[in-house]
Amino acid sequence: MNLQNVRELFPHIKRNIIYLNHASRGPLCTPVIDSINNAIAEQSTERIDDYPSFLNIMVETRELLSKMINGNSDRIAFLDNTTNAINVIANGINWKRGDRILLNDIEFPANVYPFLNLKSEGVGVDFVKSENGIVSAEKIIEAIKPLTKLISISTVQFLSGYRADIELIGKVCKEKNIIFSVDAIQALGAVQIDVKKCNIDFLACGSQKWMLGLQGFAFIYVAKYLQETMQPKNIGWLSVEDAWNLLHYNLKLKNSALAFQGGTVNNFGVYALNSALKLFFDYGFDNIESNVIRNSKYVIQKLNELGFTSSLTGLNEKNIAGIVSFAHPKSEEIYRSLSREKIFISSREGFIRISPHFYNTKDEIDYLISEFNKYC
Repeated sequence: MNLQNVRELFPHIKRNIIYLNHASRGPLCTPVIDSINNAIAEQSTERIDDYPSFLNIMVETRELLSKMINGNSDRIAFLDNTTNAINVIANGINWKRGDRILLNDIEFPANVYPFLNLKSEGVGVDFVKSENGIVSAEKIIEAIKPLTKLISISTVQFLSGYRADIELIGKVCKEKNIIFSVDAIQALGAVQIDVKKCNIDFLACGSQKWMLGLQGFAFIYVAKYLQETMQPKNIGWLSVEDAWNLLHYNLKLKNSALAFQGGTVNNFGVYALNSALKLFFDYGFDNIESNVIRNSKYVIQKLNELGFTSSLTGLNEKNIAGIVSFAHPKSEEIYRSLSREKIFISSREGFIRISPHFYNTKDEIDYLISEFNKYC
């Protein structure tokens, strides 16, 4: 499958829409649309309650995800969003008064509030101060305290686009017996993550951005050794071993991550993610990451030529993913003007945020830059 084949799968391109806003929401491609439509058709005619068929798709999707992140499928569970996914670890750990959590001051709130909510249990939160939109692995490591029990970080920061060296952080966490939690929503689908190589204990990711899936659907990865120390707070009928013995009421939790998947999941979310993952596998994750980084570097270059400076200017490509931002006093005006021209980016906190995916082209970026030129 080549790039032109992929571009033919996105209906918005045929309508002359330039979409460079994947850090907010990914567009649906025809394989995803077809899978949802097929599921709707089946559930509205003769296969209304075909749970075994759906179960096969769910199992396959967990296998695809585990292969994508180099985990095991029994370590994957589905939830509804990244916030609730992070609440799984925040509420599941056996905290002691005095324990500390290490975050940073430019995290998306989904990776902050679940941990701040532990204050009533005597758990403290330390924030590493960012510098020009960057929180380096070295700064995180320097901020570790004797009572630091958990470090949580977004692989890619939602505003600046800085990609942290999570392999280095994970290595130190393992050496110091610190739990390492990763919010991967701005990374997976754009760049690769190896949970074993990076010593990640817990990972949370929504499917609606770079993964090109649906809103209201997410997944977690939880390492077996971490799960064995956790106590799930939200237990459902599917969390237990003997789930289909409905009147048995035996609260023996599953040994797999499915213990955290307490009830019925969003089946359309499963179908959508399954199809999107197959597209990624067909095109190749190395190719996807290469394209994303190439596009991001090209955006940085063209912005520099216009005099707009990104926090990522001059950085090694290992610290670059799909997001490029720059501050502008007319960010909202630019956003609205571009939207009228069918060019979609984001305005966030006084920044213009551009987030091209692997199927975007230099021609699309050039057209965007030509529009920016009006505001120089």
